Amino acid sequence: MNSTKVLDAKGLACPMPIVKTKKEMKELETGDILEIHATDKGAKSDLAAWAKSGGHEFLKDEEENDVLKFWIQKG
Repeated sequence: MNSTKVLDAKGLACPMPIVKTKKEMKELETGDILEIHATDKGAKSDLAAWAKSGGHEFLKDEEENDVLKFWIQKG
């Protein structure tokens, strides 16, 4: 999936992946896609809930070599 920007949140514990995602999303234009890489297992439910509450679209998630990858489109 093509992303506009990649955010490296590996090694960060909750709530830092959300805090950094929120900051990065402010810099993007509507329709842009942010790809987030995290290692915190709680990030999936946190990011999905955050995206929904913020009017963004949680597009996809996958795990690769213990790294969780998420794609969120700015609403």
